[in-house]
Amino acid sequence: MFSFENYGRLLALVQNSIVAAAILGIVGGLIGVFVMQRDMAFAVHGISELSFAGAAGALLLGVNVVAGSLVGSLIAAALIGLLGARARDRNSIIGVLMPFGLGLGILFLALYPGRSGNKFGLLTGQIIAVDFEQLGLLIGIAVLVLAVLLVIWRPLAFDSVDPEVAQARGVPTRTVSLVFMLLLGLTVAVSVQIIGALLVLALLVTPAAAALRVSSSPLMVPLLSMTFGFVSAVGGILLALGGSLPISPYITTISFLIYLVCRIVGRARRGTVVRREAVVT
Repeated sequence: MFSFENYGRLLALVQNSIVAAAILGIVGGLIGVFVMQRDMAFAVHGISELSFAGAAGALLLGVNVVAGSLVGSLIAAALIGLLGARARDRNSIIGVLMPFGLGLGILFLALYPGRSGNKFGLLTGQIIAVDFEQLGLLIGIAVLVLAVLLVIWRPLAFDSVDPEVAQARGVPTRTVSLVFMLLLGLTVAVSVQIIGALLVLALLVTPAAAALRVSSSPLMVPLLSMTFGFVSAVGGILLALGGSLPISPYITTISFLIYLVCRIVGRARRGTVVRREAVVT
């Protein structure tokens, strides 16, 4: 199943992909913490569907696919941010956008006369084919997302934990929410190019969900989430070079195994705490 013959030569050919995966794992892990705190995992999938539609439309028109993906993601993020202030409204909007985006994307791909590999790559990713232009764009978007996140970190964290109290204290919750959604849209757009529309949750949700299973520290959770995202993305590439399967299954499997281990560790730690409290009382 694995063959590491000529591994060093293969590794040299995918340096851009490894850098892209590392950046995506770190940024996705960090923003994923707020995704989980704000209960917006469903929103990630909704944005990815419209991002997929934008990329498929760009592919059909023969224009830049990354630009199409960005347009689709930002439209979805803006709609969810502006119209979905409450969880019920947000879920309704996402439920409408998801089938519309997926159906539109499938229509564009059906009309596209080019290679089927390009179509399949939009759904499952094409991280092995990251060129210098894509890498530069990814780095630019990652720097922008991280910079804005640092600027709005405190009000965003406050709004994520208790939005009603944050609003009462004068935090511009609507603006913060919209900015966060746009940052999420940018992250989803580049994630779709790397890991595909169907598997984007593996890097934007699973690492953060795993981190929250083993810690509640406001410092440790983001650090663990970024570490888990980095290990999943880079580890998936390194394993895939010696295997016979596409990269995406390796990334999703590593991400899931990390979550599974964290869930077991978290349950064991809670059980230990309960037993200690029972002994004390």
